[in-house]
Amino acid sequence: MRPEPSELQELVRDLHRQGSAWLPAGLGSRLDWGPPVQGPCTVVSCAALRGVREFNPGDFTITVAAGTPLVEVQDILGHQGQWLSVDAPWGDRQGAAAGSVGGLVARGLAGGYRQRYLGVRDQLIGLELMRADGVTARAGGKVVKNVAGYDLMRLFTGSWGSLGLITELTLRTLPQPPLRRSVCFQGGAEDLAGLSRWLLGSSLSPERIDWWNGSLAATAGLAPEPLLLIGLASVDAATLQEQVRCLQERSSLPARVLDAASTGAWLALARGGAGGPDTSTATVPAWLLRLGVSPDRLETLMQAPDLAGLAVDMAAGSGLGLAWTGPDESQPAVTSGQVLALRRLCAKLGGHLTVLRQPPGAGLPAWLDAPSRPLIEAIKSRFDPAGQLAPGRLAGVAQSLSTL
Repeated sequence: MRPEPSELQELVRDLHRQGSAWLPAGLGSRLDWGPPVQGPCTVVSCAALRGVREFNPGDFTITVAAGTPLVEVQDILGHQGQWLSVDAPWGDRQGAAAGSVGGLVARGLAGGYRQRYLGVRDQLIGLELMRADGVTARAGGKVVKNVAGYDLMRLFTGSWGSLGLITELTLRTLPQPPLRRSVCFQGGAEDLAGLSRWLLGSSLSPERIDWWNGSLAATAGLAPEPLLLIGLASVDAATLQEQVRCLQERSSLPARVLDAASTGAWLALARGGAGGPDTSTATVPAWLLRLGVSPDRLETLMQAPDLAGLAVDMAAGSGLGLAWTGPDESQPAVTSGQVLALRRLCAKLGGHLTVLRQPPGAGLPAWLDAPSRPLIEAIKSRFDPAGQLAPGRLAGVAQSLSTL
């Protein structure tokens, strides 16, 4: 259901009175991500909640309706030389598949830009929400230096619609870097890990340090060997060139320097683009996995045999990234047993694995129980005592296999 803004509250109140389960949604482009919803459930989309409510370029803040596509917000900001320092979601294409800002926050998935700009929750300074009973509430404010009220922004980031429907968001913006370059190094895992460790401890401040496996490198027309894609930005051409030179001198591996346009094409590949660096047409993967390990153990993960058949893009600084199956039928089929083994390895390396998409019948829980499960369930009971919102999609609480 895609109610108009004037109809939304009454619709939610009706669902509450009927005791009906419902799933908050943005544009509905990624409803199949995460665990399946349990039982009959009405999808309530924010697609009609669209547009910029307030934009203060001088204060570097913007307030948008939750259903506004991220690509549309970036375009508006770009005319003022600003941007939201977040990655587009995996599967990004022009149009509805680009995803809404509200959906991006609800899933809380940060990409490589987290290296320099932190995660999406760190860009959020205020939000408006609607509870399961139709009551509206607001948290935070519309200025960067804001400490008013409870920090519901971080609580709702990554909540997967289980606590309430996000209807409006206020985010901080940043000046768009006028100059960008990327430097690509390809070689063995040990050499790449050494370069990454040096870079993370150096005085350089790259925008991103993305570690690709050989399968993903091959989609860019390169040899099927791992690579580091290091994104740099500056306001001064000489400073940018000096950073490039410093990286070239530091590593014995051959360096490939990319301009901003080529970098954008490569990043499209890391968002699931297929068919080479000149296209961002996304395919639907059988498997889409969110991986996280302790950053100092990333080298071990990238050499794991259980990554066979997966394209992998990890952020070297945070140890977070994605793995997915591509369109190449010559790759070995990824099995549920392989993903389970990979999940165990991630846990051993101080991290976790979330199953965002899986083949029909695979039956794996999207996530396992978090150590804080009792606290998570207590918070859920306060926001949604009747359990009407996104049944089965409470992050940190594993679904029983019998319900899958």
